[in-house]
Amino acid sequence: GDPPPERVRKQLEYELKVIESMGYATYFLIVWDFVHFARERGIMVGPGRGSAAGSLVSYVLGITDIDPLQYGLLFERFLNPERVSMPDIDIDFCFERRDEVIKYVTERYGATNVAQIITFGRMMARQAVRDVGRALGWSYGDVDKIAKLIPGGPGVTLERAMESNPQLRKLAEENKEVKTLLDLAQRIEGMCRHASVHAAGVVIADRPLTYYVPLQRMNEGEIVTQFDMDALQELGLLKMDFLGLRTLTVIERALRIIKNTRGEEIRLDRIPLDDRTTYELLARGETVGVFQLESAGMRELLKRLKPEHIEDLIAILALYRPGPLGSGMIDDFIDRKQGRVPVTYPHPSLEPILRETYGVIVYQEQVMKIASEFAGFTLGEADILRRAMGKKKPEVMKEQREKFVSGAVQRGHSREKAEELFDIIEYFAGYGFNKSHSAAYALVSYQTAYLKAHYPTEYLAACLTSVANDSDKVAKFIAECRRLGIDVLPPDINESLANFTVVGDRRIRFGLAAIKNVGESAVEEILLRRREGRYRNIFDFIERVDSRVVNRRVLESLIKAGAFGGLHPNRAQLLASLEDILSYGARRRKKEVRQHSLFGEEVASEGVPLLREVAEFSRQELLQMEKEMLGFYVSDHPFREAVAGLRNLPFFPLGHLRMLKEEMRVKVVGMVGNVRKIITKTGGDMYFVTLEDETGSIEVIFFPNLSEKLKERLEGGKVLGVVGKLDILDSGENKIVADALFDPEEWNRKLARAVVIDLEVEKDILRTLYALRDCLRRFPGNCPVMLRLQGGEGEWWIELDSAFWVSWSDEVREAIQSIVGEGTGSLKTL
Repeated sequence: GDPPPERVRKQLEYELKVIESMGYATYFLIVWDFVHFARERGIMVGPGRGSAAGSLVSYVLGITDIDPLQYGLLFERFLNPERVSMPDIDIDFCFERRDEVIKYVTERYGATNVAQIITFGRMMARQAVRDVGRALGWSYGDVDKIAKLIPGGPGVTLERAMESNPQLRKLAEENKEVKTLLDLAQRIEGMCRHASVHAAGVVIADRPLTYYVPLQRMNEGEIVTQFDMDALQELGLLKMDFLGLRTLTVIERALRIIKNTRGEEIRLDRIPLDDRTTYELLARGETVGVFQLESAGMRELLKRLKPEHIEDLIAILALYRPGPLGSGMIDDFIDRKQGRVPVTYPHPSLEPILRETYGVIVYQEQVMKIASEFAGFTLGEADILRRAMGKKKPEVMKEQREKFVSGAVQRGHSREKAEELFDIIEYFAGYGFNKSHSAAYALVSYQTAYLKAHYPTEYLAACLTSVANDSDKVAKFIAECRRLGIDVLPPDINESLANFTVVGDRRIRFGLAAIKNVGESAVEEILLRRREGRYRNIFDFIERVDSRVVNRRVLESLIKAGAFGGLHPNRAQLLASLEDILSYGARRRKKEVRQHSLFGEEVASEGVPLLREVAEFSRQELLQMEKEMLGFYVSDHPFREAVAGLRNLPFFPLGHLRMLKEEMRVKVVGMVGNVRKIITKTGGDMYFVTLEDETGSIEVIFFPNLSEKLKERLEGGKVLGVVGKLDILDSGENKIVADALFDPEEWNRKLARAVVIDLEVEKDILRTLYALRDCLRRFPGNCPVMLRLQGGEGEWWIELDSAFWVSWSDEVREAIQSIVGEGTGSLKTL
């Protein structure tokens, strides 16, 4: 073929020279080998991860799928010739087939030379307080109040919590029991709580690992090192990260479904990166199921930014982090992109570097390029500067500043301008993100968005299969299917496969494997016999399948799940006739054996028995069976019927609560599910109640002060209204701690004639709220007013105090509309 362009040839020669001089050629070949194995076996491999995407050698070898020259990525961000360190290539594999790659590496290099890596779960500050409190016999509520005073997040110690929270410090000083609790917690803080297998790490050695480190066998039989990842790196052992990325499994399954249902074979490397339909979906924020773009805050950002090309997606992934979110960088970026603020550059020479981000420094690579262009740094030196800015050591920063300024002066810039620019990049370097990682993951985000935009039924079927064991996530995807007009149907004995299946235009059928008590062998048997032809009725079914595999329990579960609905709609009749059906199947198999025996006499054919005459179950009973067998409601949700008359009631979907921040006050409505009661040490009743709606479920904690009001409303299936605070446990699980109960029907009546003002939460929201406050006070009356706020945390409602109720008229409408404005908000009466 044609020789590579000069720019490509030079970059390859440079990288190969660096790799060889640092002695890492073997490292690259090892990685190439197992990535090549995965691709040859049809195991999906991610396009790249981390700074390795900045290497052209990695791209040419097929280790990554991102062309670093096209996206302006830097090799020195990955491997710096001026700072010797081990290269770190992390690889994403299909979640379900990652173990195949590890097995290949183990067999290739020897079982004694390869092991996974141990990781230690340590006692964090909050957990230490909770564990000590439990050991001392404290009530959940009392311990929880103390634990909640300790900030969440990594790196938070009890010592720092005491320094930063005066309330916690005061409690410890004034209350001896609290002081004892915190002192004991501090003594166990940081201790190893448990050991587990690292999610990704694998170590490969040139001889049996026992020469270097002790090994142990974990509960599931895995051989792991007894030293953690940091200790292994100190020893100089070769560590690789084999990550299982569930999204790759979803993509792979979606492509397989598309091929099976439409006959289209899609190659991800050939899908257009400028597809308008995909960017329109992203701009609408319709990203449930789209990699990295699912959260409410991200959806809101997409709607504001309106991405138009892949570079916008790369920037979004880099910007959506606590630093840029809190600094105003995102607002500045969006205003510049939308033309509301002129695009300016710190210096004209930096325009080529900052043009793609509208003059805002977003990436670490931009910091490196600025140092190179403006101050004459080599890219290796620029990487050292970047690292120094991240660590913020004063003596190192002083040295780097002088080097930058003197380099800039030598290139003809004024000292003042050089000092000013160093201050700018020092500020932004604290927020800058690794563009290599952002570019690689933006590609995966785009691929999932493309599949959802063009093949929504197939893609969502793949998403549902990937979360089949998580009822809340299944409920979320079922709700998304309904929003898109895609029917999710119960299992069917003649249509279902093992997993979720597309069975027609905008129709997804539940898989047989989702049914409780129906194991893998039973599913295989049902599908095997179905290859001979569709089942004609339940008697044909029981006659053909192996009763040792599809036994009484399996048949009963299939009936309850509605799997025979297409053959016989009356489930009650089938369950009442269950013994007759099983007996018929047994007799038919005996006769079949006799017919095939050497001296078997002729056997008369037997007609199928009649099903017993029984009235069908009620709709509520059928739905409960569905929930019992599948773990969730499919054909409908009883919550919809329960709240059908409450048409004025604004609901905050329970499945969306995970998107909110801890301690947020929420007002929710849900159907009572599981109820658990404990007796506190003071003798009071404390309740743990699961509330459910169409989108998910959440546990609500009721302390004894609410127990009397609660008892009368605790019937299963009853709708309950709760006001409380969102509590996020250390495990990440959400709960609500209830403050009050309310009657949904009463609230619904009150809101029947409410004025609802829709507002989008933007940076000038406070000005709008103050103007609304003054406006509403001018028209006092008896009409309730509600604010519906939509923003980064999703949607939430605020019921205004009666002091702000109005006397409704056209004058009031015009006054409010003049404040909320076109496009900023809207106004209506419910």
